[in-house]
Amino acid sequence: MTIAAAPTSLERLAALDPAFAQLAGATAKFVRAIPELTGREKTFLCVTADVCQGSLGLAFTAHVRAGLAAGVSTSDIRELLRFVSYDCGYPAATAGVERITELETELGLPRPEVELLAAELVSTGPDAAPSPLPDAVRARLSELDPHFAAYFDLQSRMRTGHGPGTLTERERGLVSMSVDVHYQTLADTFRIHVGRAQRGGATAEDVRAALRFLAQFGVTRAWHAWEALNAMD
Repeated sequence: MTIAAAPTSLERLAALDPAFAQLAGATAKFVRAIPELTGREKTFLCVTADVCQGSLGLAFTAHVRAGLAAGVSTSDIRELLRFVSYDCGYPAATAGVERITELETELGLPRPEVELLAAELVSTGPDAAPSPLPDAVRARLSELDPHFAAYFDLQSRMRTGHGPGTLTERERGLVSMSVDVHYQTLADTFRIHVGRAQRGGATAEDVRAALRFLAQFGVTRAWHAWEALNAMD
């Protein structure tokens, strides 16, 4: 007895609206061909877009499945959600954690084991680890509000790990850039995040490739991001 394969996300979309599936399929094929980004980076950019825009249905499922096919584990995606939560907001990231947990069950994948952070990384008291924020950035935050600066200290401490299984500096920069594009925060933070990606080894053309890829998540958002990026040159 032959068991039929489960329909793909695009096939499920075609059952809802075949003409729309044509639009989505042609768009995905075009941007997926961008050569400067790795399959892992494309997955991270897609999942970040899903969380920022609250698109946790067929699109999220398709992006996670594409990531799994490219060797990206659900542990990697969970690490991404932990990282991006302070930029997109914890409630939005919580919805992503809920959905990836549901998908692990649906796909028969084990729940990844998680190593908790050291106490000094989650502390805000005298036993807290030093802030990893650059002095210039921390000074600007302190001028805005001391409590806000302390909040940034905490968020930055909790994301200092660069051990096995964590995002690279380049990946962190590209993902943070993408949050700026989705939320149109295209001034200082966008400039800082572009710099982070470049410190991680991204070339100017790699950064531009990320913006090309992000056009699929809103062309007018990407348009404004292009204007901001080109103004930096």
